[in-house]
Amino acid sequence: MAPAIQAENLVKTFGDVRALDGVSLDVPEGTVLGLLGPNGAGKTTTVRVLTTLLRPDSGRATVAGVDVLKHPNRVRSLIGLSGQYAAVDEYLTGFENLQMVGELYQMSARDAKARALELLEWFNLTEAKDRTAKTYSGGMRRRLDLAAALVVRPPVMFLDEPTTGLDPRNRLALWEVIETLVEQGTTLLLTTQYLEEADRLAHDIAVVDHGRVIARGTADQLKAQIGGERIEVVVHRADLVADALSALSAYALGEPAVEKNTRRITVPVSGGAKVLADAIRELDARSIEIDDIGLRRPTLDDVFLSLTGHVTEAEEEGAAAGKDGRGRGHGKGRGHGDDDGQGPDKQAVAAGKEL
Repeated sequence: MAPAIQAENLVKTFGDVRALDGVSLDVPEGTVLGLLGPNGAGKTTTVRVLTTLLRPDSGRATVAGVDVLKHPNRVRSLIGLSGQYAAVDEYLTGFENLQMVGELYQMSARDAKARALELLEWFNLTEAKDRTAKTYSGGMRRRLDLAAALVVRPPVMFLDEPTTGLDPRNRLALWEVIETLVEQGTTLLLTTQYLEEADRLAHDIAVVDHGRVIARGTADQLKAQIGGERIEVVVHRADLVADALSALSAYALGEPAVEKNTRRITVPVSGGAKVLADAIRELDARSIEIDDIGLRRPTLDDVFLSLTGHVTEAEEEGAAAGKDGRGRGHGKGRGHGDDDGQGPDKQAVAAGKEL
């Protein structure tokens, strides 16, 4: 069976900037591929090419078995798109927004109305259906935007940082919607700056940097590639550090690290829970009193840092917000993280315009 989404050696330049430098990827039908990368890595450019909004300089791609370059109108009829910011008409009501998308897809007025009402109920927007979108909260706009991408029940969806700027409650609600779509057989390509989002939703993850896919695998496979299991122990007194180091030396794969001020010892290991249990028994046998002990495994944040050399934009913004005591309630003005400076246009996809 052919992949639902396939790209081969996509290249795209903007002046002197090579946004895509031979991107290849495939997404099996009914699965989620998480596309991770730093800001400007090429994630949004990849989405724009695959959704027919941008023509590559070279390479080929198919979506649902249809050639993106040869038959863009056909591709547009088979996909849903939700971008980095809510692409809704602020002066139309929630109902009118969804009805308009249905009509752009050439649904009958009756079918467009019925589908709009169905989606408004599913996304818990029925009570707000007659309000203009400009009165909606950020979370409501995002839900309306995702609903618009589902009007024609597309078999393939592209979600470009769909939860950027949402608070944790609204982000969790959208995750649950996405999981429901996958259960129903929808194929998804998801770009995100939230690593926990990829960890939860994606079957496979591709890490993109400087326009290239530099790693691919499941979350567990990527974590295993960088290794990094470690036992962390906090001993009760400073004079127990040397004895603890001696007790743990048999399990260490490398040089242990000691934080003298906190009495914390970090020992690189392998073997998971078994080696942790063995270490606890050894410390107990030597009567070494401890305040805390645990097995730490690498996270996707560790993988991202190891592969790209820096943290995600979301983590950087979180740290900045923590320093100045301010949270961030919304994303940047025009779809932040856009690689080429242009947000995807859902209405253009629906209308099938030549772009």
